[in-house]
Amino acid sequence: MAKKYNNLREFYPYYLLEHQNLVSRTLHFIGTSLFLATLVLSFVLPNYWLLLLCPVLGYGFAWVGHFFFEKNRPATFTYPLMSLASDFIMFYHILTLQIGKKMREALDNKHIIL
Repeated sequence: MAKKYNNLREFYPYYLLEHQNLVSRTLHFIGTSLFLATLVLSFVLPNYWLLLLCPVLGYGFAWVGHFFFEKNRPATFTYPLMSLASDFIMFYHILTLQIGKKMREALDNKHIIL
């Protein structure tokens, strides 16, 4: 039976463990970057039709990472809001070069998390 996560603090380490593959994390980063760039561009131009691309770019890259590299089911299907928030947190951790430390912490505490 899957563990029920009650808050983002509990969920994020699990989320990281579902993203151990470097290619998958890179695809998430690319997708989130394109999502943010398209979001900004849609308002700068202004061309609000570009907003339709945002979920395709964000989720498309992430799901390729899950299905072809992680070989797992995206957490979005079970925890949509916590998964979305965790993606932005992971994006920030990659951008600020903290991801290695955060991954090690999640792996070290695996017996507690799962």
